Amino acid sequence: MEKLFKTLGDENRLRILNLLTIEELCVCEIEVVLDLTQSNVSRHLAKLRSAGLIIGDKDKQWIHYKVSDGVRLDNRHLFDYLLDKFQGTTVYQQDKNRLKSYKESSYTCQTIRADRAFVMNYLEAENSF
Repeated sequence: MEKLFKTLGDENRLRILNLLTIEELCVCEIEVVLDLTQSNVSRHLAKLRSAGLIIGDKDKQWIHYKVSDGVRLDNRHLFDYLLDKFQGTTVYQQDKNRLKSYKESSYTCQTIRADRAFVMNYLEAENSF
């Protein structure tokens, strides 16, 4: 249990978990939505995976991450608490809005790899309040 709470003790890991409660994502999508580096996202994903909170499914060169079904069942009360807090906290809602903008665009992982700055500028413009 200590490992679980240590893993959840980092805001970036909570932000990633928040996005993964919505849908399955790969590293490049998480990095562009949260404006984090690839190495930073990968490090956080490794910790979330090690704690059993997420799993990764390999599809050719991409790994798509999602919340582990076991976490939803084994830690249902904790998971429900987190979902409630994600709903009521501004930064998590902004992340969800950026994810929605990204998903509504025609951009893909290939677009991000080709021109990350272009996709980032698009997300900034779409989500400037």
